Amino acid sequence: MPDNTLTHYLCIGCPLGCRLEVESDDGDNVVEVRGWTCKKGDAYARQEHIDPRRMVTTTVRVNGGRWARVPVKTSDAVPKGQVEAICRALRSVTLAAPVRMGDVIVRDVFGTGADIVATRDMPAAG
Repeated sequence: MPDNTLTHYLCIGCPLGCRLEVESDDGDNVVEVRGWTCKKGDAYARQEHIDPRRMVTTTVRVNGGRWARVPVKTSDAVPKGQVEAICRALRSVTLAAPVRMGDVIVRDVFGTGADIVATRDMPAAG
């Protein structure tokens, strides 16, 4: 029977930044999480080990707006492996001003269940 594997993470669940140690078996099942100070650390380590996810923040083009780009973000964390593809796909998105903060730009991006939403207002130029 193989030994368990130890993987280290730096928690981003709260400002403490705990150094986490995840012990997993040969099937990559989490056996134990050590080093967390709050419950967020334990949950973060398990999630990061099994299915790492990230929020995406970027900008998209706007025609007729006061500025050329509007900031956007995902409404929820998406699988880490899809972040680059999502950003690449957003390069082809062009909006027409005005845009309101909270407007959904892309629904259910890549089937992740997360929407791309505007994070500020973009008034029309002039």
